[in-house]
Amino acid sequence: MPRLRRPSRIRPLAAVLLCALLAGCGPRAATTADTAERDVRRAVADWSRVTPEGLAGIPFADRAYEVASVRRDGERALVRARLRYRLAGYDTAPEESSRELELVREGETWRVDADRPAPGALPQLWDQGAVSVAAGTHSLVLGGAGQSGGTLREIAAEADRAVPAASAAWPGTWAGRVVVLVPGSLDAMAGLLGRPADTYRGLGAVTTGRVGAGPAPADRVVVNPEGYAGLGAEGRRIILTHEVTHVATRAATTATTPLWLSEGFADWAAYRGASTPPGRAAPALARAVRRGELPGELPRTEDFAFGGDPEATARAYEGAWLACRLIAAKWGEKALVDLYGRAGREPLDTALREALGVDRAGLTEAWRESLREELR
Repeated sequence: MPRLRRPSRIRPLAAVLLCALLAGCGPRAATTADTAERDVRRAVADWSRVTPEGLAGIPFADRAYEVASVRRDGERALVRARLRYRLAGYDTAPEESSRELELVREGETWRVDADRPAPGALPQLWDQGAVSVAAGTHSLVLGGAGQSGGTLREIAAEADRAVPAASAAWPGTWAGRVVVLVPGSLDAMAGLLGRPADTYRGLGAVTTGRVGAGPAPADRVVVNPEGYAGLGAEGRRIILTHEVTHVATRAATTATTPLWLSEGFADWAAYRGASTPPGRAAPALARAVRRGELPGELPRTEDFAFGGDPEATARAYEGAWLACRLIAAKWGEKALVDLYGRAGREPLDTALREALGVDRAGLTEAWRESLREELR
């Protein structure tokens, strides 16, 4: 009877030894990679707790990078992350930015070597160079590379006047303070906002921020340094009050708010209390009315688009202002504020009936009649 042979242990043992010798095979290699990634993530977290020297003047309330992915290549690592930060005393909700970080390993330590916008993401002001800071009573002004301290202080003083003016026009709850960015040039402004420079040529400033209820978004008024410099004192006052009013009304503004109402209300707040005659404040529309070209309807959303006919865009803004001016004069300022709030929550026809007791056709006809009387 033949002897039974035990199963050989040589072949499994050889396989285990071979696997241990191969890179990436076995728990030890995986553990090493996991440890290295944890070290990279820890290095990013430690680095983000300390404000870089170039940003030391910016009053961050908090600043954190949430790592999404880590890709290692020897002694270097590429990290994709989400930057979230708030400015102390100004932001109740964070500003967010997609970032790409490069790290290098020095001995057993990883060090952040570069921090830049992720591909396709918009830059932050400090990505364009050194940032200067001027603080007002109700404003914080951050200036891009090349902006003088004197210019920033002047803008802070103007923003300080704009905040109470916006609050007087809009009695709703808002922070009562504003952050203003002043890039170094028109091209730098366009880079921050991700649009061609021609989009903003001739404008004094624009406002960024999400619309709708919820935590107050991190709004920013972004000044076009070229357009703003070309304005006189009155023009600067009007443009900043207009933009600050957008910040004040942001939480009440939704996708249902007609653009003629949001833009017209901001201009109404800016001109409120001024004695500027309509014909002087609305020259493009006045010229059209005198030519017999009385608009047949309130300005549409597409009428406000930049990059087209500047006269047509000017007529849209001027017509929107005169519509809100009419509502405040005929139905009262409280009715205008009520209409604005309602228009963000319900259809315009409903909002008009509830706030003014008139339908869209009735408002349009009253507006057209006021244009005939005031701009002829």
